[in-house]
Amino acid sequence: MEEKELNLVEHLDELRKRLIITATAFILFFIAGFVFVEDIYKWLVRGLDVKLIVLGPSDIIWVYFMLATVIAVAGTIPVLALQIWLFVKPALTAAERKISLSYVPALFILFITGLCFGYFVIFPTVLSFLVELGGEMFEANFTADKYFRFVLNMTLPFGVLFELPVVIMFLTSLGIINPYVLTKIRKYAYFVLVVISVIISPPDFMSDILVTIPLLLLYEISINLSKIVYKKKLKKQQGSEETSS
Repeated sequence: MEEKELNLVEHLDELRKRLIITATAFILFFIAGFVFVEDIYKWLVRGLDVKLIVLGPSDIIWVYFMLATVIAVAGTIPVLALQIWLFVKPALTAAERKISLSYVPALFILFITGLCFGYFVIFPTVLSFLVELGGEMFEANFTADKYFRFVLNMTLPFGVLFELPVVIMFLTSLGIINPYVLTKIRKYAYFVLVVISVIISPPDFMSDILVTIPLLLLYEISINLSKIVYKKKLKKQQGSEETSS
C-alpha cells in the first residue's frame, strides 16, 4: 500500500514538473510574441485596403495579448508534446519510444500547416464573400477587435483539426484505437466533421464544401496511417511471440 502511494506521489511530482516546464515555455513564447507584436500585426494586415480602427484603449491591449497568445500557443505545442512523451516514456517499450518521439515535430508542422490553410485559403475566401454580401449597402470599416477575432475563428480550428492524423497514429501505436474502429464509425465522424464545417464557415454552399472536403480527407488519411501503424505493430508482436516460443 505504501509502495503504491509512493508511486502515485512520484507520478504527481513528475506531472507537476512537466506542467511547470510547459507553462514556462508558454510564458517565454508569450513575451517574445509581445515584443514582436507590431511586426506580426503589420504582416497580418498587409493586404487590407482599409485601416483597422479601435473603439477604445482596451482594444489595443487586447490585440497585443491576442497576437502574443497565438504565438505562444504555436510555440508551446512541440514543448507540450515533448513533455507528454517524457511523462509516458517509462511505460513505453524502446520501439514505442522511438516511434512516438517522431510525432512531436509532426504535431508542430501539422498545426502550422492547418493555420496556413485557414489563413491563406479559407480566410480570404470567407472575408471576400462577406464583404461582397454587403455590396453597396454598407461601408466596410473593420475594428481591430472584430477583425482579429474573425481571423482566429478562421484559422485556429484548422490548426487543431490538422493534428488529427498524428493523434490517430499515436493512439493506434498505444493500442487505444485501431483502423477497424475508425472505419466502423466513419459515418458518424463524417457527420461531426460536416457539422464543424458548417459552423466555422459562412452560410453558403461553396464555402461549406471548401471547408468540408479537407476535413474529410484528413479523416481518410488518418485511417490509412492508422492501418500502417497497426500492421507494423502486429508484425512486431508476432515476431516477439515467435522469438519467445
